[in-house]
This record gives sequence, C-alpha cells and structure tokens, in this order.
Amino acid sequence: MLRRLALSVGAIALIAAIPAAQAIAAPRPATKTAVHAKRVCATPKVAGVAACLAMVRTNASGKPLVSPALPTGYGPAQFHTGYNLPTTAGSAQTIAIVDAYNQPNIVNDLKVYDSTYGLPKFKKCKTKTQKSCFAVLNQSGKKKPLPANNTGWGLEISLDVETAHEICQNCRINLYEANSASFANLEAAVNTAAAQGANAISNSYGSFGSDCGPTSAYNHPGIAVTVSAGDDGFGISCPATLNTVVAVGGTNLQLNGSNHYVSESVWNGTGSGCSTLNTAQSWETGESTWTAIACGTGRGMNDVSADADPATGAAVYDSFGYGWIQVGGTSLSSPLIAAVYALAGNASSYTYPAQSVYLDSGADLHDVTTGTNGTCAHSLQCHAGAGFDLPTGVGSPNGTGAF
Repeated sequence: MLRRLALSVGAIALIAAIPAAQAIAAPRPATKTAVHAKRVCATPKVAGVAACLAMVRTNASGKPLVSPALPTGYGPAQFHTGYNLPTTAGSAQTIAIVDAYNQPNIVNDLKVYDSTYGLPKFKKCKTKTQKSCFAVLNQSGKKKPLPANNTGWGLEISLDVETAHEICQNCRINLYEANSASFANLEAAVNTAAAQGANAISNSYGSFGSDCGPTSAYNHPGIAVTVSAGDDGFGISCPATLNTVVAVGGTNLQLNGSNHYVSESVWNGTGSGCSTLNTAQSWETGESTWTAIACGTGRGMNDVSADADPATGAAVYDSFGYGWIQVGGTSLSSPLIAAVYALAGNASSYTYPAQSVYLDSGADLHDVTTGTNGTCAHSLQCHAGAGFDLPTGVGSPNGTGAF
C-alpha cells in the first residue's frame, strides 16, 4: 500500500509540470444537454468481423462537428489533471495499438496534435529497440506493405494513437494495422504486438452481443491487454468478455474550470454483462458485491472504466477524413487505460494485470456510483453502485497506484 500511495503523490507532483500549451481550454460539457453522435465504423453484417468503437459528435442532422482550427473536447491537460496522472513513465514502456486498415496521414497528424498541445517532439522509430518513438507496422510487425486505407478505421487510429501518446508522452507507440477487420487478422496483430515486446496492448473494437471462448490471441501474461466494452449499452461484447483481458467500460467525466475532477457517471452507451463462456477470476468473485451482480461463475465485464461519452470526448486531429473533431465511445477508454498501465509500469508483476485494480484499497480509483446503461434483471449489471459494478468495474483512475 505504501508503494501505491507513493505513486499517487508522485503523480500529483508531475501534473504541475504539464506545459502551459497543453492546457488549451476545453468546453465543460453539461450532462443534461442533448448531444448527437454517430459511429464511424459500420456494424458488420457477417460473423467473425469486428467493428471499431469510435463515435464522433455530430449536429442534429448527423453531420460531424469538424473544427477547422482549434480543437474541441478534452486534451492532455484535462485528462492528466482530471485523472491525477503524470505525463511520463518512469521506465521504458511500449504501448501497442491494434486496429484494422491504414490511416495514411497518422504520422503527420500526430505531429500536428503534438504541436497544437505543446507536447515534446515525437520521433519516428528507426530501430526495433528505440525508446519514445512512433512506429506504423502491419499485422506481421513490418513497415511494409501496409493495408488499404479506410476513413472510419482511420479516425479510430487517430483517436487511439493520440490518446495513448497524450497520456504517456515518453512511451514508445507501435501501431499495428491489421489487413482487415476480421478477428483472424486483428488477433494476428495482437500476437505480433506481444511478441515484439509490448507492455500494454489496446484493442478498441468488438462484436456486440457476442461472447467468445478462451483464445491464446488475447492471453498474454504480464501484458495489459485492454479491450473496449462496446457502445450499444447493456450487453456483452467479444473480446471484452475474455477473462485474460482488462475490459474497459465508459463514463461521462465532468471537470471544473481548472480541469480538476468533479464527478463521473456511467455513459449510457457502454457495454456490460456476464459471460457464459469464460469463468470469473478469483479477484472478481472476491468482491463484496459479486453475489448481487449475479454472474454466477461467469466472468463479469468490466474491470475498470474511463471517459467514453462523446459529450465529454477527446479532441482528435485526423486530416485523412475529418480535421479536428470530438470523439468518444469506449474506443477512447481502452487506449487511455492502456496508457495508464504503461505510466504505472507494473503490468509484468501480474499474470493478468486486471488483477491489480481489484487489489487496490480504493484510494487510487474513483468509485463511479451513478448512472445506467440500460435495463437488466440484476441492478449492478447495468447500474453503477458503491464498489464493484459491471458498467464501470471497480472505478476510474485516480493516479497510477491501482495499476
């Protein structure tokens, strides 16, 4: 516990070092204001294919709200101050981003993002072992050939890469672009990421309503494999139902004028539910609320949560299909949590890093206790409550001590 407390104090000290340029003003979204949003990836009509889970803010007619110059939505200062996070990891860490298809402008778009927020220059990786750099790779871990371009998945890539980088600003980021959105290709990319030394692997995609049995593709001990919970409200999603991953739910994050944490509630779009194909790990069944959650012996989805509501979404720069745009969905919460694991640098201490958040006393987590994502027979499967619940897991980050 002393170790965890020390990390949190260190996080507070590091926040003061955030460059002023990172503190670009972001709107304080009101929870009662109607916000329009839409998916950027179509729901697949065939089995074995995943959908990306990014959602863009739109006007009432469904037109994306693109900003020509200044970003809207939360940026580095909002997330670091709101979640009490340092800007850099204490040891060399690699975050892998797994997505489908190619975003041809991502290298330059990340430069624009960094320049806008005053982040340190981020170099392109020249070697496999270089630290604090960015590499774009195919699902086999090679620079060429890259897959076909795709604007929907392209925005997903921009969201994932920029979020991971803004949270951990000295982490190496390897973007693995799968040949297509088939699970076969995405899983190949995950396995490559693990083989090439990733400390955290973010997966912002899924198949809503699908359970999936144990698979080696997402079973990589000592690596924080984070998976988005889905954007369709109450219900399960593969691969977030797997008991070897960190299933990440979504919230609405409210900050004050100085970007400090005010409150958090369940985002009504986040997925949650019980798996019938995967057994709950002991750290879940040991929670005091487990009996009330009523998953029986099945794995409960989710473990932890972070901002995902498009109303409180992230500012993203994507010149390939949009420009500056505000993006949410649990596609935001997955890379955010993956980067928090990288900041903490403790994933290798656990067979399955999801365990770490359950071991924390609660001081390093925000317990999300309000909000719902739908209707369910057992309240804590679709409603937030004190302690562990399925929409938000054990809570959201308050420093890195729980990770």
